[in-house]
Amino acid sequence: MFASHDQAPSPVTLRLALERILRPAVGFQHPREVLKDPLLSPDDKRAVLSSWASDACAVEDQPTLRQMVGCESPVPLEDVLAALSRLDGPGPHLKAA
Repeated sequence: MFASHDQAPSPVTLRLALERILRPAVGFQHPREVLKDPLLSPDDKRAVLSSWASDACAVEDQPTLRQMVGCESPVPLEDVLAALSRLDGPGPHLKAA
């Protein structure tokens, strides 16, 4: 079984881990937390941040704010876009026409 120094994960911990796998965007309070998450691939991080930036997460009557499901308070769209930009790294991202 488990040694005295090892403890079985609690049901709450297991539920949160499963929730993160099934719905990776849930549980983040700020875009920088998405960037720091070691379990998400860069593509997963981009997907989470892109969905956060979408109009579906816009706060009614406050188009510069976004609120993800499970997030305690709205986040400025500017912060979400800055996180996406950091994820993409330095350099030009627009191709010349």
